[in-house]
Amino acid sequence: MYVGDMCNNLLVAVKVVYGIVVGVACSSKEKSKMSTSDSCNVGASKSKCDDACDEVNDLLQKMRTDDGADVVVSVCANCGKEGSVNNTCNKYKQVKYCNAVCKKVHKKKHKKDCKEHIRLAAEHAAKELFKQPPPEEDCPICFLRLPLVITGRRYMTCCGKIICSGCYCAPVYDDQGNEVDNDKCPFCRTPPPDTKEGGSKREKKRIEANDPIAIYNNSCDYSEGTNGYPQDHTKALELWHRAAELGYAPAYRNIANSYKNGRGVENDEKKAAYYWVLGAMIGDVEARYNLGNMEGLAGNADRAIKHFMIAIEDGDADSLKQINRLYSIGLATKDDYTKALQSYQAYLGEIKSPQRDKAAAQSDGFQYY
Repeated sequence: MYVGDMCNNLLVAVKVVYGIVVGVACSSKEKSKMSTSDSCNVGASKSKCDDACDEVNDLLQKMRTDDGADVVVSVCANCGKEGSVNNTCNKYKQVKYCNAVCKKVHKKKHKKDCKEHIRLAAEHAAKELFKQPPPEEDCPICFLRLPLVITGRRYMTCCGKIICSGCYCAPVYDDQGNEVDNDKCPFCRTPPPDTKEGGSKREKKRIEANDPIAIYNNSCDYSEGTNGYPQDHTKALELWHRAAELGYAPAYRNIANSYKNGRGVENDEKKAAYYWVLGAMIGDVEARYNLGNMEGLAGNADRAIKHFMIAIEDGDADSLKQINRLYSIGLATKDDYTKALQSYQAYLGEIKSPQRDKAAAQSDGFQYY
């Protein structure tokens, strides 16, 4: 699921809900020069033809050619003029005018509809925001749910697969029942690289193939200045955006954190919230946890609980602790806490396996919950 494919109205509404302004918008208090066209009569909006004009405008906007192709027709919502109609409604950006005069004249009629559009879009945004995101793909070998904890999984640069710790550490036997070398990738059976340069070449191939995880890992190298890469927050941010556009949820969280902490960009709390929303909606648990904390600090306990509950279903133990804390101070009910415990137990039931337990017993580096 790519965020670029989301309904534009939903993103507008998300900005409204969290008070976010990402683009450049003019304030209603700002004065702009108004050019009046000879073909645009202000009085025309007050004539008896209002309803007919609106109907014609709607039809023009929906026009289609005989072969079924869409025709894009720009029409002033006030006077019906076609052509250069670039002046848009300040709030919802859905209604266009030929100039500021028409926008001002039509404002009274449009204002109520505009507010209703925003209300409905905000309701839809909230509904989408609090949906449980689709689960991550299972381990491609054992077909069990992948653990959330990073030490419970391994990314393989040879094939781009994420393998659970149990399958990564599982012994391999020959046809005589003898244990054999297990250095090869458990999925594609490719031997590990002999040198660090060989590992870098594999990573570059994955990046060239538009593998979002490889791009994300590379951006983290630039952010921290590790694995031979210079520290470059601007480059890291560029790569996080690229990974995010390819649908990798953690990239949105790191973009948000960059705005939150002012790394590579100016500090901007609203943009941080915006990117946390985008990350949370496609499954990043840390972004969801951050939204829960943000709502809690704002005094919106009900919304905070919703965020934490969604994160708990995806295995976030920190969100479970937050529900416990809210219950202890009377902001969450006993039913909330019971449901949270049940959700976390259900998650553990989906990820647990003897093979993963054996791996975790070998080293703390393979703990998976």
